[in-house]
Amino acid sequence: MIVIWMPQIFLKDTCRTVNGLLKTALGPPPGSTTTLSPVQDITFRLESVKCLVRIIKSMGLWMDQQLKVGELNSSMSENEILSENSATVSEEVNLADNELHSEVNSEFSDAATLEQRRAYKLEIQKGVSLFNRKPSKGIEFLLSTKKVGSSPEAVASFLKNTSGLNETMIGDYLGEREDFPLKVMHAYVDSFNLEGMDFGEAIRFFLRGFRLPGEAQKIDRIMEKFAERYCKCSPNSFTSADTAYVLAYSVIMLNTDAHNTMVKDKMTKADFIRNNRGIDGGKDLPEEYLGKLYDQIVKNEIKMNADSSVPQSKQGNGLNRLLGLESILNLVWKQTEEKPMGANGYLIRHIQEQFKAKSGKSESTYYAVSDPAILRFMVEVCWGPMIAAFSVTLDQSDDKEATSQCLLGFRHAVHVTAVMGMQTQRDAFVTTVAKFTYLHCAADMKQKNVDAVKAIVSIAIEDGNYLQESWEHILTCLSRFEHLQLLGEGAPSDASFLTTANAETDEKALKSAGFPSLKKKGNLQNPAVVAVVRGGSYDSTSLVANSPGLVTSEQINNFIANLNLLDQIGNFELNHIFAHSQRLNSEAIVAFVRALCKVSMSELQSPTDPRVFSLTKIVEVAHYNMNRIRLVWSRIWTVLSDFFVSVGLSENLSVAIFVMDSLRQLSMKFLEREELANYNFQNEFLKPFVIVMQRSSSAEIRELIVRCISQMVLSRVSNVKSGWKSVFMVFTTAAADERKNIVLLAFETMEKIVREYFSYITETETLTFTDCVKCLITFTNSRFNSDVSLNAIAFLRFCAVKLADGGLVCNDERTEDASSMVVRDDNDSVGRIFTDKDDHAFFWLPLLSGLSELTSDPRSAIRKSALEVLFNILKDHGSLFSPVFWLSLFTSVIFPIFSSQHDKQKTRLKDDKSSPSSKSLLLDGSTWDTETSALAAEYLVDLFVSFFDVVRSELKSVVSILAAFIMSPVQGPARTGVATLRRLVSELRARLTEEEWRDVLLALKEAASSSLPGFLKLLSTMDSIKVPDLAEDYADMETSSSLGLINDESEDDNLQTSTYVVSRIKSHITAQLLIIQVASDLYKLHSQPLSADSMIILVEVFSSVATHAHQLNSNKVLQLKLQRVCCILEVSDPPMVHFENESYQNYLNFLSDLLACNPSLYGEKNMKQQLLAVCEKILQIYLECAGESVQSKAANAPVHQWNLPLGSAKKEELAARTPLVLSVFRILSGLERDCFRKYIPRLFPILVNFVRSEHSSGEVQKVLSSIFESCIGPLIITC
Repeated sequence: MIVIWMPQIFLKDTCRTVNGLLKTALGPPPGSTTTLSPVQDITFRLESVKCLVRIIKSMGLWMDQQLKVGELNSSMSENEILSENSATVSEEVNLADNELHSEVNSEFSDAATLEQRRAYKLEIQKGVSLFNRKPSKGIEFLLSTKKVGSSPEAVASFLKNTSGLNETMIGDYLGEREDFPLKVMHAYVDSFNLEGMDFGEAIRFFLRGFRLPGEAQKIDRIMEKFAERYCKCSPNSFTSADTAYVLAYSVIMLNTDAHNTMVKDKMTKADFIRNNRGIDGGKDLPEEYLGKLYDQIVKNEIKMNADSSVPQSKQGNGLNRLLGLESILNLVWKQTEEKPMGANGYLIRHIQEQFKAKSGKSESTYYAVSDPAILRFMVEVCWGPMIAAFSVTLDQSDDKEATSQCLLGFRHAVHVTAVMGMQTQRDAFVTTVAKFTYLHCAADMKQKNVDAVKAIVSIAIEDGNYLQESWEHILTCLSRFEHLQLLGEGAPSDASFLTTANAETDEKALKSAGFPSLKKKGNLQNPAVVAVVRGGSYDSTSLVANSPGLVTSEQINNFIANLNLLDQIGNFELNHIFAHSQRLNSEAIVAFVRALCKVSMSELQSPTDPRVFSLTKIVEVAHYNMNRIRLVWSRIWTVLSDFFVSVGLSENLSVAIFVMDSLRQLSMKFLEREELANYNFQNEFLKPFVIVMQRSSSAEIRELIVRCISQMVLSRVSNVKSGWKSVFMVFTTAAADERKNIVLLAFETMEKIVREYFSYITETETLTFTDCVKCLITFTNSRFNSDVSLNAIAFLRFCAVKLADGGLVCNDERTEDASSMVVRDDNDSVGRIFTDKDDHAFFWLPLLSGLSELTSDPRSAIRKSALEVLFNILKDHGSLFSPVFWLSLFTSVIFPIFSSQHDKQKTRLKDDKSSPSSKSLLLDGSTWDTETSALAAEYLVDLFVSFFDVVRSELKSVVSILAAFIMSPVQGPARTGVATLRRLVSELRARLTEEEWRDVLLALKEAASSSLPGFLKLLSTMDSIKVPDLAEDYADMETSSSLGLINDESEDDNLQTSTYVVSRIKSHITAQLLIIQVASDLYKLHSQPLSADSMIILVEVFSSVATHAHQLNSNKVLQLKLQRVCCILEVSDPPMVHFENESYQNYLNFLSDLLACNPSLYGEKNMKQQLLAVCEKILQIYLECAGESVQSKAANAPVHQWNLPLGSAKKEELAARTPLVLSVFRILSGLERDCFRKYIPRLFPILVNFVRSEHSSGEVQKVLSSIFESCIGPLIITC
């Protein structure tokens, strides 16, 4: 009667009734008089409490009836029976049809064939009938009779194409987790071609042949495989298969919501879009896409073949409530407003208005209600008096019956408020019961407190699905209960190995930790026991063990007696809560785990008594719930991941180590599960290792993580899929670690992975190849061991070989964006060409770029190895690259190698021009030595010549690089530039176009002229420096010494600057000579292909170098200073005369040879006049050196014959210039008579001066007389 009557009570009457019962339960106020005897008073109080208990109990029973709490399984069974019955009817119809069809065609067969076909069909029908009753038995029969092939593909084809099969049973079989049905399901899903379909069409097409099974785990396996298949068929649809997986659930929910007549509040398009935010890898899917999908589902219901045979109401329950989709999707769809359970908002508002309207009237109207939402208002009115009555009675009374009734009332109150979603009221009741356990002050515990612990356990077991945040109070009680049990058993406390005190303290703690059982001995002053006996408040997270003062023996004895009371509660009941957490629904398990993590955090962060009870339970709960569907497990792991990261970064090293080891255990268990392609959950699971590895300041923790990852990978390598990304991130972090042992440990595992398990790396996700390459590149930068760096470079070469050989198993054809590359394979492994849209090109760039950066490594061995491997890879596998990709390689990989070095060189030279100093004596200006430069240039030319037809557009840039080598202030690279440029042109001379020849020569011209401004500016620094000669220097030093005027610092600076200038002049002269050498070689070897314009460029090169050499040699002041500096330093003078002679000699040879071989060019460009100008210049320089220039200018003055002797330096210079003069005279003597006649007015005065010269050699005089005899004489005679 109470169950039926209570909910019909009017709200005001409920309030009056409960308040009256509260007053009776509390008894008369203090100081008041009563006619009741003590026995009667106790009886009245007890009966009042019982009434209150009956009221809240009746509310709960009525609520359970209305909400059908606990009837879910029976409803599911009924639904399955209906489905099976309908499927049986369908089966009979189909079989009858088949028999009829057989009879119609029987006239075309003989009797024997007809009998065979009939027997075959009967066995098929028997198999179908067995399948429709129990799918596994049916498949087993069909396989044994060989009516169906034994392969999963054959069975999948049978399920897909055979009529008469029950669609519900098909779905049930496909959802099985056994190995063979699982393979059949995979084959069944893979048989669908979803290419070109949008998501709505694809899922509609997929679900047309079977009904989703009634178990959430089975649905999860099917939808997981469907999502993978859709992403394979439509690789550009989503970021990962996780997106399709979640969206599939959303579409099923929307389909049921939109087309089930029992759903009143339909989901709007805005709701659908909002519910699916952030599911595409943290990003939102386009609203237009979701809106279009919404319209498709709402306008056209997704109907399965079995839908017509199942009532509408049952379908709705089957897809939502019975399958648990509502609670599952609530993990993704968090509503912003809390709605009353199952109630219409307008109805509630109407009832509220009716209450307000009638509140002032004396008459009451009673309403018979069926909506449980009305119960919320009744509870809101009466929960306060109830909690007061139960609390006061429980606190003041030790009567067994009274306390039992109060705890029973608490349990019913928690049930009602929890199921109704009344958070405030639920938490109040749970907190009150938790406080009455007295687990926080065990010394004062009584039997009623133990009963309160039992009530807490019962609440956790019975109402776990509805407790949400209240789980924290319950789990805190369980934690404290376990702590008391350990103390009672005498087990060592967790603090004995989790505290970080000094060694002496640790030793004492260990000695005291192993005390005997307190239940046998009660006089110990153990700190942990003292803290518990002293007690604390309910809300305190830890007990203060270091408080002053000891507890008495009596207090300890009371505590031990109370521990004996706790024996009434066995460990089974506590473990039952954690072991059966897998029975919690999807929302409840997330709340449970979140609360458990919070309690565990409080335990671990305790400064005096850290404990690991809840941490061990976290691992257990994770194990128990690891087989939940991916959507739920993902939410659970989000909570656990944050917890592991937070605790893993704890300052308490022991705690952090324990947590990381717990995470390792979970990961090992998780990696036993197979992950399909395109999913990312393994990576998410292992991310805590990555984050802790990157952030932890503890070397011990970082080493432990490397060991954990190594163990997991090597023992579960075949199961690692998306987890490779996190693995390589951990090793990448380890490679840059400051501890050598961590680096070596990580590389040891990395070496084993690359050598033995490379095929697993890219088995399902090709992008992990890039992560592997980046990890190896980080190891190449290791500063601890060159062997590690060299081995890592070798592994990069190995990766390149695998990449070129097609070692990437391209299960994932998805592209990152429009510019990323798609694999194209023409089934020709030899002639396969990777286009710009090739996935492989996306993988080549990080590998080659990493090697390119290594060429600037300060270690010579690493530089050379990186150069060798890089260019060998390009040469060996360059035939696979497209022309456009080649150009990108030159831009992003090859040219940066040389540009970085030349930029350093230019920067150093710029600094030297402004302020030459002692540091400028280091002439290399970069990390490259001469050998490295030579290797780089040789590799570049070799590669460029090998692929010239593909990369010839980069000729200008390549030649510029070689020209930059020639301009180097260091002789080694300069000679390398000359040699490689000569080789480049020699290899390509027959293939170069006129324009390409022009580019080569212009680069040479640029090399000759670009360094001149900076060089002249450098020479100008000598203007302000005074360098006295040795005799003056000694005299000045004596005078300055006597006067105290010596400035050693200033003289040192000047000497350093002068030294640097001398060195730079020598290097500059060498470079210029090399330039004219390569110009001469190019002309001699390849004069035939050169055009007139190219010849003019060569003329300009020779002219500019010769002119510059003459200017340099004409600066007598500079020469004098340099001679003095070289004398002081005891080094040789810069070869300025040699520079000038060689420049003019090459210039002269080039012009004379050009005259002989290409006379038409001479006439076209007026080269004869330029040749005569050069000859005239050379002769004038010789006369100036011989001291004859002054006399030539005073032709009309009386001639005085002064025979001045020349110094040894001048004699040496004249001797050095004599071969050049002889060459000029030979050229002049070889001119045609008309040509000689034309230029004789300019040449005759010079020749006369040679006749006058007293210092010219006999060879010069001999050739001079020959000119007068053979050239000038005939002209005079003719005239």
